[in-house]
Amino acid sequence: MTEPFLSDFLAPGVDPDEVPELAALNSARPLLDAFITLFRGTEAEVLMRLLVLREIGREADAPRWSPDALRARFTYLDPVKLETVLKRLRDNALLAIGEDGQYHLSDIGRNAVAAIAMLLRFGEEEDAELGFLTAQLAGLQAVGGVTAESLGHLLSKLNDLTWHFEEAIASGSEFRILDARRRLSANGRWLERGTDILNKLLADPEVDFDIARIAQRIGLAQSRLARVDAAFQRALNKIESQRVTLGGSGISSSDVAAWLRRLDIATLADLAEGGLAAVPDLPLLAGGHELLDRAETALGDDKARTAVDATLPPPDSSPVGTAPDAEDLAMLEHFTHRLEALPEARPLQYVIAGGGFAPASYRLSLLALLADGEDASPVDGPIGAFMRLPLDVRFGDELVLVGKDEIAAINAGEVVPRATALPAQS
Repeated sequence: MTEPFLSDFLAPGVDPDEVPELAALNSARPLLDAFITLFRGTEAEVLMRLLVLREIGREADAPRWSPDALRARFTYLDPVKLETVLKRLRDNALLAIGEDGQYHLSDIGRNAVAAIAMLLRFGEEEDAELGFLTAQLAGLQAVGGVTAESLGHLLSKLNDLTWHFEEAIASGSEFRILDARRRLSANGRWLERGTDILNKLLADPEVDFDIARIAQRIGLAQSRLARVDAAFQRALNKIESQRVTLGGSGISSSDVAAWLRRLDIATLADLAEGGLAAVPDLPLLAGGHELLDRAETALGDDKARTAVDATLPPPDSSPVGTAPDAEDLAMLEHFTHRLEALPEARPLQYVIAGGGFAPASYRLSLLALLADGEDASPVDGPIGAFMRLPLDVRFGDELVLVGKDEIAAINAGEVVPRATALPAQS
């Protein structure tokens, strides 16, 4: 039943068996089905299932319940709703009924209740994630089951905390820095516990390479967190130096900000009424010394502008009738005459050789231009006359060794007059 459902999420042509990441989840389907049963439906339904399951599992001395005992225990629930919840838990293997007709938690149900109880315990503390991950890692270490994945979760949480603390410092907000510092203090015991776990892991000479690598990265992340407290103190000292005290009252701007943060929106709106204006009226507050400073600055600027001669020089008359420099096409015209007198097909190296590497390169570029065809030629001029020559240029893929006239090798090819060109084979 799961194959078509998974195929809807996979790319076309991908089979679920071809995705190794799904193997671990598929092998744990009974446990996942238990959590799906608990958390599927409305919020009220989920709460009722968790309530009933936790209360049934809470009784350690007498873990088996008769139907009458369950009804007596949950007298505050509607009887019909209670039966619906019990049936849902029983049908999905969270509850089991013995041969004596009494209810008890199944193994999967007890594991689910234990996991939820641990999460709820950490939910009462600040930074429940770090505490839960560290406690889980300690339990895995006790049974020798530490994995790279479990360490990766802890590393991710530590990096997230580092990012949060650095962002608080960068904000420059005294309240955000204080909140972040309290959060760091609350995590102190979990960081110490994590350090003990890492020391034991790294002390094992037979530890897996991936586990050791992630453990070292966790150690670096914890070192950064250990240095954050000093950064908090430096940021708070900087804020303290900028704090303003209101007269001789002893009340600072931080005290005012903290008082305003405790007020609700309605009270803040009442305080701001009449205190804000769309265009504030700013009176001129300046004494004689301030006005004198401004006057001296203005006069000094005027003198500086007067002293600098920014007059442009007079325009120079340019010569009239000067002809632009003409392009030297003598080599092109000479090469054109040579090709016009070409009696028969000649290899490429003999046609372009003469005068050294630079003239040969120029002639080769002209032959490449000639290969573009007569349609690409201009109407008149030396270039047009060259491109209208009745010649075919054929280039090959192999190299021909030349070894003279500054040419080491050249592509195989030939220049063929069209009058002697071979007819196309049918």
